[in-house]
Amino acid sequence: MPGFPRLQERYDIVVVGGGHAGLQAALKAALLQHSVALLDRGPKYSRSYYAPHMVNIPGFPEGVSGHHLLDQQIAAVRKHEERVGYFTPATVSSVAREAEGFAVTFEWLKNTHVARGKVVLLAMGVVDRIPEVGGKIDPIFPWANQAIVDFCLVCDGWDLVGRSVAVLGHDAYAVRNALDILHFRPKSVELLTHGHSLLEGVPEPDRSSLAAALEERSIPVVTSEMVGFDGIREKAFGVRFADGSHRTYERGFSALGWYTMHDAIPRALGCRFDPDGYVVTDEDCRVIADATGEPIPGLYCVGDQRNGWNQIPEAWATAERAVVHAWGFYL
Repeated sequence: MPGFPRLQERYDIVVVGGGHAGLQAALKAALLQHSVALLDRGPKYSRSYYAPHMVNIPGFPEGVSGHHLLDQQIAAVRKHEERVGYFTPATVSSVAREAEGFAVTFEWLKNTHVARGKVVLLAMGVVDRIPEVGGKIDPIFPWANQAIVDFCLVCDGWDLVGRSVAVLGHDAYAVRNALDILHFRPKSVELLTHGHSLLEGVPEPDRSSLAAALEERSIPVVTSEMVGFDGIREKAFGVRFADGSHRTYERGFSALGWYTMHDAIPRALGCRFDPDGYVVTDEDCRVIADATGEPIPGLYCVGDQRNGWNQIPEAWATAERAVVHAWGFYL
């Protein structure tokens, strides 16, 4: 069991977030001979922690769970403890610019600490919105943990080929996901709005065009509220509705968007956001200032929190680009 790290007076890089992107950033910085403070709330906060089987990860031809992959990355970081201060579980409350870089305030071991660094990498990710049944998100967990309900079309769309699919959601994002699933040639697709009106709050002309697309592609819409699930022993996604009806699908797909995009800290730093709520960066993952349109010196954003594709290999790539750029230009 590794010992507790000691907080140094200053680091070359402070990494905020310990998912796949944050871990890779810390490892790369250590390999480039730089000191790193890695501030991680813990693996269970990573989006992939509960992913039971991923097949798009290089080096794992038989697939790998998100939990195991995080364990492998953490073990790699642990081998460089002389350069990486791995603080976990740590909760970051603020990031402030200073004359010589940044001050990152965080809670760790029931005390408040400040990690100072020339460079800061934001790698806080995003959190999926989970469908609530009876005011709780727990009911759907068993189906998600067995990959009967998916959350990422780019990651898991291949597994929908030839299957009946229930898409959970009611807004434009959900409708577009339902339409995109057709690319994977499912047996059928239905949209479950969970008691909401289809496309409520979506302005015209998007509302009419999306509704017409659903009708044209023969995607039924079920508006009754979901009250429970069953069928897990049969590896099926059974849904019970408030109107007393029951429907069974081979797969569920949650298209509810994000519960949080962890935007408080980047907003306080003056970062620019795209229309979907992601932090805007340049190709080297330097954060763009909203006021000037120019990169904020020494501030990077990597992984799912930045504008781009939400994929683990992409998270690794952004971490590599950011650290290599920081190494070449600031360190």
